[in-house]
Formats: sequence, structure tokens, C-alpha cells
Amino acid sequence: MDQGAIAARGATSVAAASGSARRHDARPWDRLFAAAFLLIGIAKVWIAATLPPFVDEAFYWQESRHLAWTYSDVPGLTAWLIAAGEALFGHSPLGMRSMFLVLGAALPWMVVVFVRSCFDARAGWQAGLWTLAMPLAGTLGVLALPDVPLTWAALLALLALDRALRSGSVRAWSLVGFALALAWLAHYRAAMLLAAGLVFFVVMPRGRAQWRRVGVWLALAISALGLLPLLVFNVTHAWRGLGFQFVERHPWAFHADALVQPLEQALVVTPVLFAALLAALVSSWRRRHEGAPWDLIASIAGATLLAWFVLGLFADSERFRVHWPLQAWLFLIAVLPMAMRAWPPGLRRGLGIAGGLLAAIGGVIVLAWFAAATQPWAVTKLAQGKVFPNRFVGWNEAGEAARRLIANDTRARIVLVADNFMLAAELDFALGGKRPVFVLDSPLNARHGRAMQLSLWQRDEEALRALAGSRVLLAVDETALRERDRAAWLAGLCTRIAALEPVERLDLYGGRKRIAFLTGVVPGQHGAPGCAYPFAATGSRRL
Repeated sequence: MDQGAIAARGATSVAAASGSARRHDARPWDRLFAAAFLLIGIAKVWIAATLPPFVDEAFYWQESRHLAWTYSDVPGLTAWLIAAGEALFGHSPLGMRSMFLVLGAALPWMVVVFVRSCFDARAGWQAGLWTLAMPLAGTLGVLALPDVPLTWAALLALLALDRALRSGSVRAWSLVGFALALAWLAHYRAAMLLAAGLVFFVVMPRGRAQWRRVGVWLALAISALGLLPLLVFNVTHAWRGLGFQFVERHPWAFHADALVQPLEQALVVTPVLFAALLAALVSSWRRRHEGAPWDLIASIAGATLLAWFVLGLFADSERFRVHWPLQAWLFLIAVLPMAMRAWPPGLRRGLGIAGGLLAAIGGVIVLAWFAAATQPWAVTKLAQGKVFPNRFVGWNEAGEAARRLIANDTRARIVLVADNFMLAAELDFALGGKRPVFVLDSPLNARHGRAMQLSLWQRDEEALRALAGSRVLLAVDETALRERDRAAWLAGLCTRIAALEPVERLDLYGGRKRIAFLTGVVPGQHGAPGCAYPFAATGSRRL
């Protein structure tokens, strides 16, 4: 045998031994990942099947009954996924959430695939474990919300972009464009993905080199297909969707309370993991000259975190916002295992154990809170504190009461009306969409960007006026508005529905949730005379 053959065989043996060592090195981590993935997956499926719909979920479900390219609040992808899930598994909380569970379950695997392609199998499984442990990421998919497809599309875009930068293939660049188009169809916040990506293509040498190639332009052209439905809707509806997302819901004035954003993020990411991910960001920036994937992660994750922090100082502070930087944290998790290898062994071991335990405990707490919201006895306990799941509970009872009261109506087909879009959506879901639910013009409808959509569906108060003289079963969530606004709204109901009479009130969880049912008549064009809200502290009567 000649020396070349001997050398080739030796090289093959070394490579095989190296690969075997890497597989052996990854073996404990892949088993830990599989076990954690299975346990979390079982918990998520059970919660998704038993947890009553969140109010936004119920409205997205209503949108799935009126499929369109986009709506006044969000683009169409969330509604399409809900419709697909119910077509496959029937009308139920689990059916509604099924597609989101699938996308949520794919996220840690996508992180694993990305990290393995950039580094090695051990780092991949470790990054996957961090993804499962981080509460925001590990629990994603339990609820049918736009952040699930948005985050899935963001990770798909990262995977495709890394491959496109390495290979320059048309297929990879096309996949980048497809992922960004899906992101546009998921939420307006897809704009942040493109803005952060632009930072890479402007700041990093590897990114700047792409402007001379056709791939980046192809990806942008394909991504614009996802933006097109949003533009068409806004052009034909006086820019109401963009107006709500970027103008109406934001004060656009500095508010100092938003300076607590880092503390909010440290809490939801969990403190040790939060510190480790910031250290990984610093490490990525320092190693950006090494190329893939450090320059990509440093620019995109860093730009995203900085932009959301600055915008948060001037933007909406009333609604839940801690999930906005989620994609950036997942990008940083992808480089965390390799960044940690450069740390001193004692620090690496201590932060790994402490960070992993705290993150896992945080994830368990979130899942336990969801699980508690499915059990009346646990909700009663939670009602005594500030963690009461107000937007999840009371809907089953309200739906059952509405079903019973409608069944008792033997005189005529009564019109079902709710006093705000949240209660209307929950009643509609509980009744399976079998009868229309009209909605009074509550300030909540406009505050959450749903008033225009109700008008387009002809389910708002103006559409109700066309049924003047019809009998009404009015459902009122007496606890929906802030306490300072409740009395005025309840007193004004008599001017919206004539001849109101009390029927039944559900006083749930020590008064934390009160839903009243009243009968009345749709008034004519001049409205109804004013009166006092007719419900006493207690009392009910049958239809």
C-alpha cells in the first residue's frame, strides 16, 4: 500500500474517531433535551386542551370565521392557523391551538439545527435545553397568538440567512424571503426583523458584500409579497391598521416608568440567564470579525434589543410588552453554549447550574399558572392576589349561562349582545359560532383596535340599530373596565338598550369577575331614555 493511501486511511480514521468523540460528548445533552421536550410538550398539550380561551385568542378565533388576508388589528396568518387547526381537530380550545402547539414545539429543534450547523452537536443540544428552559420560549404555543408564527418565521429566516450567506444559493435566499413574508403575515412587528437585518447588511463586512449579489434582492422581493396584503388593506381602509399599531396605541412621549424594561426582561428571561445572554451578546460583538455566526447574531440581536428598549421609552406601556424582544433572546441562546466555553470553568459551571435551575423554575411557574387557571379551586386562591388570571376565567360560566338563558327563550329568537368585544368573542366561542353576537361600542373596542373590524363584520352597535324593536339578551362584564370608568359605562347602558331588566348575575371568585345578563329592546334611531343600571347587588329572574 502506497503512502498516500495510508495517509488517507489515517485521516479517515482520525475524522471518524473525532466524529465519534463528538457524538459521545453530545450524548448526555441530547437525552436531557429529549426528556425535557417530552415533559414540557405533554404539559403544554394538556393546558392547551383545558385552558379557556384568552380574550385575544377568542377574537382571533372570530377572525378565523371570516377568513381574510388581514384584519384591522393583525394580519391574517393567526386566523388561518386557527381555521386549519379546527378543520383538522374540531371546535375546541385544543383544536384552536393545535397549529400553534406544533410551531411552538418546532422552535427548540430549529435552534438545535442552527447551532449544530454553526458549531457542534453538544452546543446544539445545550442551546435547545436553554430554549426549553426560558419561560417565554418554552411555553410558546400554549396560546393561539401571533407571536408564535412570528417567532417561528424569525428562526426560519435566521436558519435560511445563515445558509444563504455560506452558500449563496438561490434556494436559500428564496427561503429567507419566504420566512420574512410569513413574518409580515403574522404581525406588524415583522418590521423589526427587517430593520435589525438591515443593520447586519450595513455594519458587517460580510453583510455589505451581499449588496452586489442578486440573492439579497431576491429575498426582499419575495418578502414584499407578505407585506402586500397589509398595504392593500390599509390603503382601502384609510390606513386604520397602521394607524392603530403605530399611532393610536402609543403616546409617543417619554415616560420614565419604561426605564424598568431591563428589570422586566430580567424577570421574564430569569435573572441569571438574562445576565448570561447579555454576556453572550458582548462576546458576539467582540468575535464579530471571526465571521459566522458571531457577526450575524451580534448585529441582529443587539439591534433588536436596543431598538425595543428605546421604543419602549416612548411607546405603549399599558399593554403586555415583555414578549417583544423574544426573538433576540432566542438568537443569543444560539451562541450562548459556545460563548460559555470561553469562560473560566468555575464560572461556566456555576452560571450553567444556577441559570438552568432558575430558568426551569420560571418555566414551571408559568406552566403552573396556566394550569391553575383551568381549576376553579386554584383560581379562587389566585383571586386573593395580583396574579389573578382575569382574562382567562369566567368565560365557561358565562357561556353556559348564555346557552341556558337562550334555550329558555320560547317567545322569540332573542338577539344576543355583549357590552364589549372581549365578552362577545368568548360567548361566540362558547356557542360555537352558531348565532351572531353583537357588541356595544365600548371604549375597550377602540382601545384594542377591534372597533373597525366589528364594523366591517356588521356586529357593532350601528348594525344592531337596524334591528330596532328586537328583544335583546345583553351580557355585561361589570369588571372589564377600570373601576373609575365602570359606573359611567354601566349607567349609560340604559341609553343603548331600552327597557333593561335584570335576569341573572354571575358573581365569581369573590367578585373579581362579575358578568350580568339583562333583557331589553333594541331602541330606535333616537336611542333610549336614560335610567339607573337596573341590577341590584343580587337577584335574578328567568326569561
